[in-house]
Amino acid sequence: MSTNIAVIGLSHKTATVEVREKLSIPEAKVEGAIAQLTSLPHVEEAGILSTCNRLELYVVLSETESGIREVMQFLSEFSQMPLQFLRRYLFILLRHDAVMHLMRVAAGLDSLVLGEGQILAQVKHAHKLAQQYRGIGRLLNRLFTDAMAAGKRVRTETEIGTGAVSISSAAVELAHLKLQHLAAQRVTILGAGKMSRLLVQHLLAKGSRKITIVNRSVERALALTEQFAAAEVAFFCRPYEALMECVAVSDVLFTSTASTELLVTRSHLEPFIHSHTGLMMIDISVPRNVGADVSELPQVQLYNVDDLQAVVAENQESRRQMAQQAEILLEQCAAEFDSWWRSLDTIPTISLLRQKMETIREQEMEKALSRLGNEFADKHQQVIENLTRNIVNKILHDPMVQLRAQQDIETRRRAMQALQMLFDLDPPQFREG
Repeated sequence: MSTNIAVIGLSHKTATVEVREKLSIPEAKVEGAIAQLTSLPHVEEAGILSTCNRLELYVVLSETESGIREVMQFLSEFSQMPLQFLRRYLFILLRHDAVMHLMRVAAGLDSLVLGEGQILAQVKHAHKLAQQYRGIGRLLNRLFTDAMAAGKRVRTETEIGTGAVSISSAAVELAHLKLQHLAAQRVTILGAGKMSRLLVQHLLAKGSRKITIVNRSVERALALTEQFAAAEVAFFCRPYEALMECVAVSDVLFTSTASTELLVTRSHLEPFIHSHTGLMMIDISVPRNVGADVSELPQVQLYNVDDLQAVVAENQESRRQMAQQAEILLEQCAAEFDSWWRSLDTIPTISLLRQKMETIREQEMEKALSRLGNEFADKHQQVIENLTRNIVNKILHDPMVQLRAQQDIETRRRAMQALQMLFDLDPPQFREG
């Protein structure tokens, strides 16, 4: 087939956080990025999955090599990084490998934290945006739909998600490992989104009892704390302007915002940090919220998403066996998608055959009704219409089922050629295998 599905991107496995943040596509830019991608000469459909751990472009290409070159050039221009530099961090997967990859991503098998559940919601959101901005057609729509269903099946039919941790819980686990009594520490969280809600959830599980939420919108911070109203915790909500004031009296700072700029740098900390007893900063944002230069201060321990890998590794082993079960299930789901995709080849031939049968049916019915006279025709036309249509449908049923069921490309091609020759059909344009 000349039409191909490809995924081109990078992830925590192939690129550092410094590179990933340059290629992060915030939601506000997704519409423009999809419009640019689908305007490329050899790109027919496009969907974008952008998270803190990955940027992946799912595309349907009318010509594989040219299409890949165009998409890579787009990535180079978007990130303002030379292609020769960017290429070393990118991976490219085609056809079955691309299909299997999205299914593995949706199931949490490609995540930093094996089996984590947040990614499935992110895949759903990527699908929704791609639909909204008219980036996807029949192939990618079906692929995303099947991948989401596969991800759901893995979570219900295996125990891969049991005890699985997200980036947020890995961050809290890191703080718990590095600090003797996390429950007694004064914690500040910068941001009030989903990741911050998960941070609060995991901090409460570790016994934290004094948490300050700093956010540009205090109302949003209050809404976050209200979700945990039943917990016996001293919550404080402060505006963004009070951030350094809060940091000065905190033991731990977690940062999780959508900001594309650095919000905490060495110059912010220097006025008070020399008298500080020790500050741990865990930045789980991509792009980063905290400047790398703060780690030069002796009172500060700074960690970002890449530093969480060691914490995550400790949780991985128990899920490896479950991941093997999940892989078998995903292979079945990918095979079902491939079978559906291959069956699309038969549509032009089947349509031509059906059109020819329908033309013959209508011509013969018209002749018969004209011989029977108007009075009979008016009274019985619908009965004859249904009779002839049912006969055509039943004659066509077995050839159509057999044609779609052929797994081997060459066997299916020969069967289509035989149908075209036997029924004198105009041959449609076929995609090369």
